[in-house]
Amino acid sequence: MLNSNEIETALHAALNPALLETHEQLEKAAHAWSQAEILGIDTEFLRERTYWAELGLVQVSDGQQAWLVDVIKIDDLTPLKSMFENQAILKVFHSSSEDFEVLWHALQVSPQPVADTQVACAMTGQPLQMSYHSAIKWLTGIEVDKDQTRSNWLRRPLSSRQLHYAATDVVFLPALVNQVRSTLLGQNKWQWLEEDVARAIAQSRESLQPQDAYLRLGGAASLGAGQLQVLRALAAWREQEATSRNLARGFVITDAELILLSRQLPESLEQLNEIEGLHERTLKRHGDALLAAVQAGLKSTEPVEAIQALDKSQKRIIGDMRNLVLVEAEAHGVDPALLASRKVLESLLRAVENGTDIPERLSGWRYRVITEKLINLIQQSG
Repeated sequence: MLNSNEIETALHAALNPALLETHEQLEKAAHAWSQAEILGIDTEFLRERTYWAELGLVQVSDGQQAWLVDVIKIDDLTPLKSMFENQAILKVFHSSSEDFEVLWHALQVSPQPVADTQVACAMTGQPLQMSYHSAIKWLTGIEVDKDQTRSNWLRRPLSSRQLHYAATDVVFLPALVNQVRSTLLGQNKWQWLEEDVARAIAQSRESLQPQDAYLRLGGAASLGAGQLQVLRALAAWREQEATSRNLARGFVITDAELILLSRQLPESLEQLNEIEGLHERTLKRHGDALLAAVQAGLKSTEPVEAIQALDKSQKRIIGDMRNLVLVEAEAHGVDPALLASRKVLESLLRAVENGTDIPERLSGWRYRVITEKLINLIQQSG
């Protein structure tokens, strides 16, 4: 728990943030940042209709002061990028994956070095999906305002409530990381955190390959091999269309419509128009392209990764794997979800059975802690 002085200082900083709207203001703030060893960082963005999140604000705090960088008004953000790349400053995020993605797309920068307090808390036994607001309550015993979560961060001017909310999101991060870092260092887990953050940063710079987009769709397990070929072609077309137009996937065509088309396999515009459940706008705008994708899928000879439901034997093994995860999580004092989700366990089971590479997430420190034991369990169950 933080002491009362630390809490009061952070709350005062959140009530009096410095809004940076000019390059000169940013340069002055950057000088102050360069003196800090730890900075809390957050981003505010909008991602409703667009494929790429649109960055509206970057928040920075050393725990004593909060700065809000208006990235829309400032043309030259070089001082901000320099701070992110300054190896002498530990940048602290909470639930960082989306922040990494939006910063890479908007500014072409990947922060280094970084700590993620959501992951760090999970390594001390807290829930992996612990929100920032829950973490602050755990750390300080107080509840912070979260009513601006759905704000439009691209509209100007920003309201005083938005500014307070944005500043509150970072002022406790330096103290939070200090609170958990000593614990992780004492348990030899800080390297685990560094490894997980490095993985998240690397993933934020990778674009989804269009030919793999179908693997993210629910409902694909009910399709046959030929239908899966079509789904892959349709999902690849949608991915390319969405990125080229910077439009959210669902605003091009929904997942449910892709699955429907893969089942029906229309061969003409007439058949396409007879399918119930397809939006009229989708048919009008993309009818020809959808038919072309269906035909391309039907003609494809490239092997497709089948998505099959688990059989009874596999479900039993997954149950045993989940029990093993629970045992090892308790032994290491971490949230079980940090070790492996059910989805990752299923991927590992299929990989071992098919002789393919294990999920990347189960490499590194997890391989030593849980993966080897899981592989042995699978092999013995076979």
